Amino acid sequence: MGGNCLITGASGEIGGAIAEKLASEGYTLILHYHQNRQQIERLLDKLPKESVIDVIHGDLTTNNGINSFLSNIHYSVDHLIFASGRSEYGLFQDISEASMDEMLSLHVKSTWLIAKQLIPGMVRNNKGSIIVISSIWGDIGASCEVVYSSVKGAQNSFIKALAKELASSGISVNGVSPGYIETKMNQFLSEIEKKEIIDEIPMNRAGQPSEVAHAVSFLLDEKSSYIQGEIININGAW
Repeated sequence: MGGNCLITGASGEIGGAIAEKLASEGYTLILHYHQNRQQIERLLDKLPKESVIDVIHGDLTTNNGINSFLSNIHYSVDHLIFASGRSEYGLFQDISEASMDEMLSLHVKSTWLIAKQLIPGMVRNNKGSIIVISSIWGDIGASCEVVYSSVKGAQNSFIKALAKELASSGISVNGVSPGYIETKMNQFLSEIEKKEIIDEIPMNRAGQPSEVAHAVSFLLDEKSSYIQGEIININGAW
């Protein structure tokens, strides 16, 4: 399909895997990162130079950071992929209001505002794609991850509602909902806890970032154009 693709959170394992997959398929990339410049540099070394048209820094946990990021997008965007995210583990009553605000901004408000800025260009072209990387917890919830589950649930509602609003404009809106994927986001778990989770998964293994990237590629394919407002689960039947 090709076209310019903005990937937020490209410095993460899932965002990086998506970038590698799409670059191999002829997409041109605009990569966002916040803190992990070193990982972005490693990613750039793996990608064909002609596949990356810009790398933009942005702190999506604050209003100023979101606005600064938006002011640095100087290209038309055909495909928008939200892969930014972080977990917040702990008892709900122990989570600070500041952390709640950051989680809401990172997962929900930045998604709203970035999409809001880029949708008019897609509407003018009568084509485009928006894909949000959500989470299994946005559907079923998780103890000790109440705030994370809440913002991921909000992303799921955003996907379903926006898909209805933009369908007639030729813009697809869908989501990918990973289960337990082998990433640094799970580094707070002990080896025993990881084994307990894998024992619960019918496929008896963790998922890989490349498998999430494959689902994104599938949704961007023109042959998938009648898929609208769906959230594809990548969870090994967990």
